[in-house]
Amino acid sequence: MKKNIILQSSLCLVFFSVFLSFSVKSQQKQFKVLSIAFYNLENLFDTIDTPDKNDVEYLPNGDYKWDSKKYNTKLEMMSEVIAQIGADVTNTAPAVIGVSEIENRKVLEDLVNMPLLKNYNFDIVHYESPDRRGVDVALLYQSSVMKVLNTRSATLKIKGRDGFYTRDQLVVSGVIDSDTIHFIVNHWPSRSGGEKTSRPLRNAAADLTRSLTDSIMMTDPNAKIIVMGDLNDDPSNESLIKHLKAKKTIDETNAGDLFNPMYDMYKKGIGTLAYRDAWNIFDMLIVSYPLISKENKGFKLYKTRVFDKDFLKNESGKYKGYPKRTHAGGVYQAGYSDHFPVYLLLTKEI
Repeated sequence: MKKNIILQSSLCLVFFSVFLSFSVKSQQKQFKVLSIAFYNLENLFDTIDTPDKNDVEYLPNGDYKWDSKKYNTKLEMMSEVIAQIGADVTNTAPAVIGVSEIENRKVLEDLVNMPLLKNYNFDIVHYESPDRRGVDVALLYQSSVMKVLNTRSATLKIKGRDGFYTRDQLVVSGVIDSDTIHFIVNHWPSRSGGEKTSRPLRNAAADLTRSLTDSIMMTDPNAKIIVMGDLNDDPSNESLIKHLKAKKTIDETNAGDLFNPMYDMYKKGIGTLAYRDAWNIFDMLIVSYPLISKENKGFKLYKTRVFDKDFLKNESGKYKGYPKRTHAGGVYQAGYSDHFPVYLLLTKEI
């Protein structure tokens, strides 16, 4: 198979010319390609004290001595990463990227106006969440590529836990090159207190995500949905298997199902974060059946990847190869994030 790539960066789409050899003749097919990503930005806080936000650590007089210099360095590093995700194929930043652990809309405005991102004209979809730490999820999208149809924010409420608050789940529907695609951005409850103790919280979050996908599919059985986020569980955990009901393989995925391409990567030992000498894939991109269906004439899933370039990793020491964090053990590391980004490529035959 031979591939020639003609770039159209202004549309965030590229064309693959794929030549398939047959016994008698050759048939040429062309595809549009775009990248969709998710990135946990690891506590992207500004330096301003915001009421009702637990941002005391990220103030100039806080534990982290978080000042304008550190904040601007963080923005520069985040923009450096985002600009490169998928660019080896598309020659541009992602068409759409979900993010988590951001304090407010202002930090996103500062981010998308960084020199490396400004020319992409990213628009922002963001709602304030009731999370106790004061962090939210959001969606950034290139306005020249996607037209947003509608948005909503869904709050996770757990029976008998009236005092429990976490990040809302963000639902954004948009049109890309005549294809309607629905995005659900997540940051499920953490493992604070232990994986087993906190498991019911993530199971409940998975139930909410599943109800959101089912609601979309009831309106349109052929809906193209991409669930993304830091789920604080691996693809093999019950929140993904029993509650979200994400299938492990394409072969077992049917109409109405969700397929988790990260499962195979997890089994191969690939991870997005490391803890106690073990790799986890908490950051995921999960797709609905129409995005892998052979009958689908629009955008389809082509490949899923972890963006784990060497510059994102610790170069030496006990944690060599792990994601280089902004802070570790309360000490400023001038790193990127404790998570690697993930992204997928969608292709559409012309």
